[in-house]
Amino acid sequence: MSVADTMRAAVFAGEGRLVIENVPVPTLKHDDDVLLRVRAVGICGSDVHILSVPPRHPATKGVILGHEYVADVEAVGEAVTHVAAGDRVVVDPTPPCGICAYCQMDQPNMCENNLSMGVFTHGGMAAYSRVPARAVFRISPDVPDDQAVLAEPIADVLNGIRRAAPRLGETVLVLGAGPIGLLFTLLLRAAGVGKILVSEVAPLRAKRAVDCGADVVINPAAEDLAAAVHREAPRGADLVIDAVGKLLGDALRTVRKGGRVLLFGVDDSAQISVRQVELTVNELSILGSYIDRLTFPQAIRLLESRRIDFSKLVTHRLPLGRVAEGVDLLRRGEGVKVVVSPE
Repeated sequence: MSVADTMRAAVFAGEGRLVIENVPVPTLKHDDDVLLRVRAVGICGSDVHILSVPPRHPATKGVILGHEYVADVEAVGEAVTHVAAGDRVVVDPTPPCGICAYCQMDQPNMCENNLSMGVFTHGGMAAYSRVPARAVFRISPDVPDDQAVLAEPIADVLNGIRRAAPRLGETVLVLGAGPIGLLFTLLLRAAGVGKILVSEVAPLRAKRAVDCGADVVINPAAEDLAAAVHREAPRGADLVIDAVGKLLGDALRTVRKGGRVLLFGVDDSAQISVRQVELTVNELSILGSYIDRLTFPQAIRLLESRRIDFSKLVTHRLPLGRVAEGVDLLRRGEGVKVVVSPE
C-alpha cells in the first residue's frame, strides 16, 4: 500500500489552541516500529484539560493529540513478530519500557520511561501513527471502531476497580458521569455491587448514567450531595470514586467510616485542605489509581465478548476537521464520548 507524503493532524499549538495542520506522514525508523493507519480516535477528558486556559494537564506544544485509538497495521519493522500488515489493533499510549525500577517492581504504570503518546509524543488524531510494537494489541474486527477506541479507558478503569476491590452488595458512589464515570458504572454493575449512586450535573450525562446501570443519580447543583447520599446509604457509601479529579472533599463527606475512596480523575488545578485526623479516626482508605496496569488484554476480552454494551457511552461521531467542536461538546457537558475519524 502506498502512503502519501503529508496528512492532516490535530495539533496542540499552545495554551488553549487546537489546530488542524498538514504534517509529514511518519515512516518506520526502528526495527520494532509499527506504522498504523488510524481508523478512529476518542477525545478524552485529558484532551479537554490540555486545551483549557490555563492548562489543567501538561502536554508538549506541537504534539499530535489523541491517545484512545484503533487502527490497521500498515507496516512493521523487521523485529516485529506479534502483529502484521492488515491486523486490526488498539494502542496502549503509555507502553512501559519493561526495564526501569518500577517495571521490575511490577508497577509498569509508574514506568520512568513511558511515552505518553498523544500528550508528550505524537498520538492518533491523524491518518497515520508510528508506535513501538510493545504498544499495540490485536483486537477482533467484529468490535465496532467507536467501541474499540474505548480499550484504553476501559483498561484504566479495570486497574482502578482492582485497586478499589468492590465487594458484592456494597453501595458505591461515582462522582462524575463523563466517560470514566460511566465506565465505572457499567463495570461495577457487571461486578455485582449492590447500589450505585452517581453524582452529575449535566442532564445528558445523568441520563446516560441511568442507562449504564445507576440506581440513583444526584444533581449536586440542585441538592446537597452528602444529604442525598446519606438518604440512600445512612452511614455513607462503602466506596466513593472520584472520576473527575478534584472532588476529594465531596468523597470525604460521603464515604462511611472504614470506607474507601478511589481517586481516579486527573486535574492539575485541584488542591484541597484535609483534616488528617478525620482520615485516622474514621480509618479511611484513600487510594490512587493511574492509567492501566497490565489490563489491556482484559479490556480487549471484554470488548470482544460483547457482553457489556459500551456503545451507550458514544454520543457523537465527527470527522477530524470538526475535532474542536467535539472538545467544546465535552467542555459543555453536552457529549460523553466523541469519536473522531481521520479524513
